This record gives sequence, C-alpha cells and structure tokens, in this order.
Amino acid sequence: MTRILFICHGNICRSPMAEFVMKDLVKKAGVEAQFHIESAATSTEEIGNPVYPPARRKLAEHGIDCAGKRARQLKNSDYDAFDLLVGMDRANLRNMHRICGGDFAEKLHLLMDYTDHPGDVADPWYTDDFETTWRDVLAGCQGLLRTIREERL
Repeated sequence: MTRILFICHGNICRSPMAEFVMKDLVKKAGVEAQFHIESAATSTEEIGNPVYPPARRKLAEHGIDCAGKRARQLKNSDYDAFDLLVGMDRANLRNMHRICGGDFAEKLHLLMDYTDHPGDVADPWYTDDFETTWRDVLAGCQGLLRTIREERL
C-alpha cells in the first residue's frame, strides 16, 4: 500500500483538492485498495475547518465529493506513517522539513515536480483562481500516479 499525504498551508484549498483528486484517479484506475491518501496543513490557522467553499465547488464541478474533510496539521509522526509527503509549494516544503525534522528517507516532494512544468501549485487563496489550481492539481496528481505505477512495474 502506498500512503500519500498532501500538504499546503491551511489544508482547506490546495491539499484537500489534491487529496480528493488523487482518490478519484486511483478509484477510476481500479487501484484504490493500493492507496491510503490524506491531506494536512503546515499551519494551525484552519484546523478543524471544512474545505473552503470555492475549492469544494470546483471539486463538485468534476463530480468529486469532499464531504466530511476537516483541516488537520502535519505532525512529525506523519513522516513515518506516510511513504510520500507532497507539498503544494516551496514554502510548504520548507515547513514540512522543519516539522518532520528533515528528510532522511527522501519522502518530501512538490506536487508539480511530477509534471513537465515543476514549480508551485497556484494558490487560489490570493487570486480566487480555482480553475488554474484545479489544472495544476490534476496534472500533478496524474503525474504522481503515473510515476508510482511505473515504479511498481
């Protein structure tokens, strides 16, 4: 089983979008039993809050439900509990290193590194552009799933 934790600043926009997009992709591929997928925040600002309404609407536009998701914070113990910890941007990655105490097993990555245009996932919190974030998250999750499946062959 591959255990993936997606991470952003507040765990109400980008990382839950990635969590539920990835869950949808593995379900459609018929491999959902081979995965455990969650998301978390590097900050405490939104802990316990549901997915931000515009992010929830963007997922719903694509037939993806995220009901029941509540923001939680990344913990040091998550490093051992997950195979991959995937951040949405470089600031997240820096905070992931700090919270996890480094990356001795090379588990910390950026989602867009699994695409042909590495960098940061667009942050809709400041732009209100959830379409660009959707495209980034979808491309990143598709690339991540492709990479995982290729490594298993």
